[in-house]
Amino acid sequence: MLLIYITCVSGNLSIICLVRVEPSLHTPMYFFISTLAATEMMFVSCIIPNLLANLIAAKYRISFIGCFTQLFATDSLGTSVCYLLAVMAFDRNLAISSPLQYSSIMTQTLCIQLAVLPMIVGVVTLVIPFTFTAKLEFCGPNKVNHFFCDFAPLQSLACSDTFIAKVITSCGALVAVASPFITTVGFYIHIIVIISKLNSIESKQKAFSTCSSHLTVAGLFYITASTVYVVPKGSNYDRFLALIYTVFTPLLNPFIYTFRNKDVKRALIKSRRLKLF
Repeated sequence: MLLIYITCVSGNLSIICLVRVEPSLHTPMYFFISTLAATEMMFVSCIIPNLLANLIAAKYRISFIGCFTQLFATDSLGTSVCYLLAVMAFDRNLAISSPLQYSSIMTQTLCIQLAVLPMIVGVVTLVIPFTFTAKLEFCGPNKVNHFFCDFAPLQSLACSDTFIAKVITSCGALVAVASPFITTVGFYIHIIVIISKLNSIESKQKAFSTCSSHLTVAGLFYITASTVYVVPKGSNYDRFLALIYTVFTPLLNPFIYTFRNKDVKRALIKSRRLKLF
């Protein structure tokens, strides 16, 4: 787990640095990829350090305030990732459907606004379910059946009636996960329709290559998160699915999104040559 965390942080950090220093990567697509890398670095840093303390130092305690702070941070950042993936799908859809107008539409100001929007949505979406869960009475069991503080395991510990809190959490999950997922699927259906109309096989392959990696990771993240949050059960199966989207997806993203990309490979080779000279 420590090795995964180090690899995840260093991989995402290298993406941010490379996009920052390499002029050829100063495009909206790589701006959003670097924003995703930063968000996922914060996301895993809210979970894995505490998990490592449990595994290595046998530190199995977390304060009430600390637990709810972790809940708010992880779920708001997780929602931000969901909407950021939808923004990236919109970017690819615009680039493929309107290539001539793309540069004039996707200005630096619009890119920054689209990058900040998921953060705002993540916080706003979480406020209501978080408030209802925090207001529950916790007077009995105190063992969280999860590797981090989350809605379902915390609600199962409450002494008071949790029906309303669970319904609101599920509704919040529909807004946080299902809505951006449907939006992303809609954009990619439109992309596939446009690509299918292209005459050149080379153009089709190039268009698909820019979208396939994003679609793979987005699908993995959305499906596992939807299963956990829209219909929460608090079971071991949910813990396994949560491990996929909280740990393994952020780990794989640097490799899937960028290191398979020709532009990034060229930038890496160029940076190495500059260091040699």
